[in-house]
Amino acid sequence: MTTDLPITGLAGLRGLRGLRSAPRLDGEGALRLREELTPLLGACTWFTIGIMAPSAGAALTALRQLETAQGWPKLSAGEEGEGEPGAVFLKGNQRTGLFHLRREDGLGEGILITGHGASDPDAEDTWGPLPLDLFA
Repeated sequence: MTTDLPITGLAGLRGLRGLRSAPRLDGEGALRLREELTPLLGACTWFTIGIMAPSAGAALTALRQLETAQGWPKLSAGEEGEGEPGAVFLKGNQRTGLFHLRREDGLGEGILITGHGASDPDAEDTWGPLPLDLFA
C-alpha cells in the first residue's frame, strides 16, 4: 500500500528514507524524483534491488521497467515463489545476475535500490522506497 504524501512534502529522495511504503506521485513529482536519482545511480557501477509488491507479477513488472529505463541487463530468476498469491519481496543482484522472489506478508510497497562499486565510497547509498511505477 502506498501513501498519499506529495513529493514536495518529502524533500525528494532524502524524504523517502524511513517510509514504510513509497508515496504516490503525480507526473511532475515522478519526473523530479527520477532527475534527482539519475546522477546518483550514474556514480555507481552495480546495484542490488529490493522490490516490495502486492504480487509476484507487480514485482516482476517493476523490475523489468527499472531495467529497461536504466539500460541494465535483465536479471534471471533464481528461486521464485511466483505461483504463490499475495505480497512478495524480490531481491535482485547485478553482481550475480539473479533475482529471488519470495512470499512475504507485512511489508510496505516500493522499490529500494542500493548502489555499489563507486569510485567514491560516499556515492554508495540506498534510495527508496520508490513507487513501483516510477520507471514505467
